[in-house]
Amino acid sequence: MRKPRNNQGRAGSGIPRGAGVAALLAAAGLLITAVPAQAAPPRPAPPVEVIPGDDTATPALVDGLREAVDAKATPADAARKHLAAKEGRYRIAAPQRDLAPVQTLKHGADETVRLQQKHRGVPVLGGQYLVRMETAGGKRVVTGTSGKYFTGLKADTAPTVAADTAVRRAVTATAQQLGRGQLTKADIVREDGGKSAKAQALSGAAGGLVVIPRGEGVLAYHVTVRGTNPASGEPVLQEVYVDARSGFPVLQYSGVKTLSAPKTAAGVGSVPKTASAATAKGSRTAAADPEATAAKGTGVRLNGAKVDLDLSLDAASGQYLMTDSVRMADSSKNTLTTWDASGRDVSEASGRWPSGIKVFGSATADFGKAATEAGAVDAHWAAAQVYDYYKKSHGRNGLDGRGSTINSLVGVTQFGGAYVNAFWDGQKMVYGSGDNEFKPLSADLDVVGHEMTHGVVESTANLVYAGQSGALNEALADYFGNAIDVTASGQSMDDPAAGLIGEDLCRTKAAGDCAFRDLNDGASTSKNFLGVAFATDNGGVHLNSTIFSGALWDMRQDLGAELADKIVYKALSEYMTPLDGFTEGRNAVLAAAKDLGLGAQQLNVVKRSFNAHGIVPGWEDALGVDTDQLFGKLNIAGTGVQAGGGWWTVSKSNDDGSEPYSIYAGRADGSGNPKLISPNDGRFHVYPATDGKTVVWAAYGTSSLDILSRPLAGGPIKKLYTSYSDISGLRVENGVTVFERFGIFGDRHVGILRPGDTTPTFVDGGRFSLATALPSISHGKLAYAKLYPGAGGAYQLGVEIYDLKSGATTLTEQLDEPQGLGQTGINSRHVFWLTDHDLNDDGRMGIRRASVDGTGAYDISPEAKPRSLNSIDLTVSEDAVTVSSQVPDSQLRNETLTKLWQLTTDGARQERVSCNRGEQLSPAAVSGRQVVWLDGTTGFTDLVTRSRPAGLCG
Repeated sequence: MRKPRNNQGRAGSGIPRGAGVAALLAAAGLLITAVPAQAAPPRPAPPVEVIPGDDTATPALVDGLREAVDAKATPADAARKHLAAKEGRYRIAAPQRDLAPVQTLKHGADETVRLQQKHRGVPVLGGQYLVRMETAGGKRVVTGTSGKYFTGLKADTAPTVAADTAVRRAVTATAQQLGRGQLTKADIVREDGGKSAKAQALSGAAGGLVVIPRGEGVLAYHVTVRGTNPASGEPVLQEVYVDARSGFPVLQYSGVKTLSAPKTAAGVGSVPKTASAATAKGSRTAAADPEATAAKGTGVRLNGAKVDLDLSLDAASGQYLMTDSVRMADSSKNTLTTWDASGRDVSEASGRWPSGIKVFGSATADFGKAATEAGAVDAHWAAAQVYDYYKKSHGRNGLDGRGSTINSLVGVTQFGGAYVNAFWDGQKMVYGSGDNEFKPLSADLDVVGHEMTHGVVESTANLVYAGQSGALNEALADYFGNAIDVTASGQSMDDPAAGLIGEDLCRTKAAGDCAFRDLNDGASTSKNFLGVAFATDNGGVHLNSTIFSGALWDMRQDLGAELADKIVYKALSEYMTPLDGFTEGRNAVLAAAKDLGLGAQQLNVVKRSFNAHGIVPGWEDALGVDTDQLFGKLNIAGTGVQAGGGWWTVSKSNDDGSEPYSIYAGRADGSGNPKLISPNDGRFHVYPATDGKTVVWAAYGTSSLDILSRPLAGGPIKKLYTSYSDISGLRVENGVTVFERFGIFGDRHVGILRPGDTTPTFVDGGRFSLATALPSISHGKLAYAKLYPGAGGAYQLGVEIYDLKSGATTLTEQLDEPQGLGQTGINSRHVFWLTDHDLNDDGRMGIRRASVDGTGAYDISPEAKPRSLNSIDLTVSEDAVTVSSQVPDSQLRNETLTKLWQLTTDGARQERVSCNRGEQLSPAAVSGRQVVWLDGTTGFTDLVTRSRPAGLCG
């Protein structure tokens, strides 16, 4: 039996190919019963089809079965009995022990049982297996199975890291990611030793142990980090997985399912007025208020159409409330309710319920202009349309299939200004206020359908919101949102605007100019797939979604709306599982089409739709690059790369990503073989640096971490220092090691370890009243960003140069009052750094230079110039400055992903280092104009290089 390999190296993700990893549904037996349908006569059995699993002995799909199973048992027990009886086929030795019921979906004679895999009692992330059965005339047969069951798991399930340590490291990892490599005034710790503003903004909670299905399995704590990004004000809901044996955060991504990747809308206007609101009786999740009676009313949508609304009349206040108690009156008696969240910051509404908000209300049954302008009429009407679509077309009672309450929050803002986005947070839909160019986000039916479909996806396949599975999640939300909108409006699928998402939100622009996406954009894997890290758009969930949704849209156009919708819904609810990517999604849709009885000609239409978008087996291996690969398939996330003295050094996991990271080093010219530097001791070895003589790195342990070193020529490993706080920014030159320490209160300090030192010297004395960060070292001098009290006690930011021989420090010349500083770099003549004096200009940063004596400061790339760069990282040689940057724009696409740009040291020339289509991260200068970096173009995290820039890539 082969060990599962799973190809877990997506662009810095460390996850299976075609997937991300996220929290799964609780292992509880839940029964979802759709609207009863007449039992159909037994269908003839099609030929049996078996699709092997991806390096697991359990098949990914078995279809065309007609195998009898216990008709008297519960559906879950019958399903597990079938798997046990066919152990030779499924290789699941103990289904009753290792598969826990999650959900049973019944539709007429059909039953689909969803089972959660457990390893020694611990849930396996993404491990779900489905058994489809048909019951009629007192008999039950299995018709097919599909999903992911990982057969090679052997991991010990006893943690050696304390849960509070895992939480602390998860919060620190999130703060580092949010900080984008900057030191800002929010980093200062209070005089009384209290936490910095950044540290106060985040908190974490451990959600229990899980097994990540890499190789023999990785035991991890699932930690959810919540709070607010102190720089942007965006809500933070970060899912972090911390290795329970070593304490290193092996995976993190956002849990907020937004309509679009973060973008800057054109123009920021006033927030529209909101309607009057009435206090709602009872809980927001309770059944209809017994003191309220169902009522009919009207309202005017933002497009001018007058629509009917289902309301409730509150007996106590006499107000008509936007609470629809009619639609689920015959089942759960729950409601569809629209809430006034106007003026509430988006951070208050993400993953939590804002206190004191009220249901939209009116003195009469005819809601007026204020309710229209707030987007409340649109939200309430549209939620009912989406509910009706799923009920009538698919027999589904609400988002979870059991008639749960449907809540819509309308009018949220950001820092008191406009918020142009919408999201599903696992509990409710939240719609932004809109601005001068965009109406309130509830004003387009396809947007409401999109967000509500996220709830449907979560309660069925629960597709992980990261990487390809996240893109599949977004694609399905777009598909159904668009399908509902196009059908309701009577728009022809041949209309050039039929595939647009959000086009009805435009205030002044043409529909195609402000729509969020176009399902008819012709995107394909060969031309448009973008390999990115999870810090960017959760691994491309929006960037890559139209590749799959486009295939579904083509299928809908060719097969017709009703049939296509049934196929896609059946694939979602009865075939897909959490870790499915594009290829598995294709297989699920084809299997669902066969199950619905499509003939050969119609099946060819389905196949052609996917083929046209490049979703074919092996598509991921056909992505090209313009770079030289130095070290491939690293399977790492967030550990960086450094270079010096003609050598590079980087972390690497094994081929399936299951082992802790090890440190390797190799020659930058590509000659020779990479050298393993670190010991294989079960710890995560990360953040390496080299000067061509020595490699230094950090080794994460259960409660602390060690800074280690080893000569490149070979020799013993030395422990330089043990830290009980997290560190980053390691650099080394001639035996001197520098690093940045992150304290538990959010304090940051640059430390120096000279040869023979047992404790570091901190350049700022380690005082809470000071902060230093982002060090660089060259020619016996150290540069770093510094936050310090200036004249009058007000805090200032500057770059300081520390002479390692004399200990003298020099602040570089100040040109202005920066609000943030980025990575420093130093060579024999100059010190360089990133500077940000306007935190509200879409992330633009200047590149500043001064002489090593601190004089002659000027901007080689001014922050305010046209096409200034959104710089994140910086590295320098004697001849060039290289930054990883994004071109400021309102939309994420290939050109606006993180790319490498290189400037001459005087800024006279600026070019792209590489024209690769994927994300480019962690540049490290070698010499001359050569740079090494981590590249995600192939869908893996590869270490690559170029000896000179590629040009402008126009």
